[in-house]
Amino acid sequence: MSDTARQQSPKAVKAAIAAERRELADMLDTLRAEQWDAPSLCTGWTVRHVAAHMSLGFRYSLPRMAREIIRARGSLDRMTDDRARADAAAHSTAELASFLRDNAHHPWKPPVGGIAAALGHDVVHGLDITVPLGLDREVPEDRVRILLDTVTPRTVRFFRADLHGVQLRATDMDWTFGTGAPLSGTAQDLLLVAYGRGLPPGHLTGPQANRFTTG
Repeated sequence: MSDTARQQSPKAVKAAIAAERRELADMLDTLRAEQWDAPSLCTGWTVRHVAAHMSLGFRYSLPRMAREIIRARGSLDRMTDDRARADAAAHSTAELASFLRDNAHHPWKPPVGGIAAALGHDVVHGLDITVPLGLDREVPEDRVRILLDTVTPRTVRFFRADLHGVQLRATDMDWTFGTGAPLSGTAQDLLLVAYGRGLPPGHLTGPQANRFTTG
């Protein structure tokens, strides 16, 4: 963890999480029907699926989560996919937005990564929605810095991001990661790359940009 990450108190990270959830809820409230059904950056999921998934940890108790994993034959990936699809169908778009807004201060955290991972869950899934929709939302720099400071070879492997032979170079702040041919983009776009996402054309530059470009 870098000095920047250490300087962020748990209270500050919690405040960033609450602000991110409220802002994303407000954004979701503005979407048109066709945008809710548009593809997200998460393979196979629409915007509606991502929005449903984002509040899973608020709505499901640990015992229920365990039962759902058993029902999914022990696969966390299968469980999250099943629940995203079922919950997206069961709840209105207004409810999906309100789940984020009403749980702005919910203490949920992913199984690994602590409170910074909770912020990452919200920020990255928010970008999974806004980037393919062409919305120009910029995540505040302090939130992006917290998350970039957690990017390590271990997290890259966890998110199945193949960064072999490239160096990520942010164009809007002083941050690089890795070694190899330069892959340049905004910090929030490179955060998505580090989380294993492919981006639409025009977001990245460099000799290997096509490796990380979809469509």
